[in-house]
Amino acid sequence: MQSLWMVAASFLFASMGVCVKLAAETFSAPEIVFYRSVISLLLMCTLMSVRGIAFVTPHWRYQMFRGATGFVSLLLYFYAIAMLPLATAVTLNYTSPMFLALYLAAFAGMRLRLGLMISLVIGFVGIVALLKPTLASDQLLGGIVALASGVSSGFAYFSVRELGARGEPEARTVLYFSLFATVCSALWMLLYEFHPVDLEGGLLLLGVGAFATLAQLAMTRAYKHGKPIVSASLAYTTIIFASLFGMLLWGDVPTSSAWLGILLIIVSGIAATRFSRGESITFRAERD
Repeated sequence: MQSLWMVAASFLFASMGVCVKLAAETFSAPEIVFYRSVISLLLMCTLMSVRGIAFVTPHWRYQMFRGATGFVSLLLYFYAIAMLPLATAVTLNYTSPMFLALYLAAFAGMRLRLGLMISLVIGFVGIVALLKPTLASDQLLGGIVALASGVSSGFAYFSVRELGARGEPEARTVLYFSLFATVCSALWMLLYEFHPVDLEGGLLLLGVGAFATLAQLAMTRAYKHGKPIVSASLAYTTIIFASLFGMLLWGDVPTSSAWLGILLIIVSGIAATRFSRGESITFRAERD
């Protein structure tokens, strides 16, 4: 039953998405990424100090790649949340396991078995079905941005896997990702007008960081004490919570085509995770 912690993590990740969407009415995506990353950076510095984990890494090249791909993914994800219905943005971001499987086949020699290939085809059919309603609307750009966040997330998880295989502590990887995202988003913010933080905006930004941190803690517990495959499958309940939040708060009721796309992507992601279990993949570790 420890895997049920992933349901709590999914609810918290969806809650983070709500805060991001509301904060995007005032703050730019780089600003939201900055505040979210700063909170995570401070927490990870404290955690590593308490646990006595060294801050210096012998794998800085992999950390730089993970930081860059993770930052791009997070920035695109926050842009997408501001541009699309919450469920659509979350679902397209959760295509990352599909792309991770492709990267493993291309760069790590993983064999694409028939079951995995079928699951990938199902996933891409789901993407087409989900994007179809946006082709004739002003949401097409947002759909492309959200899908790009899934592509870059796949790269980020691939680098996390490589760091884990080399014995890099998870906390150190999170620290360097947070540091990279903080610096890059601070520089990116120079291209935008700076928005002062009032009480309402501060609470929303705090919610982004707090929900993300609590979600990561719940997710870590689910993977550590529960069954990894069950935990990875339950991670897709984030899409369900995001759909409910979208309908309740913004009246975003997905079309029948969108529901079909969401269902196919969930099925594809779960199948890709299960068929790849021999490769010791944890797709949702280090979730943004």
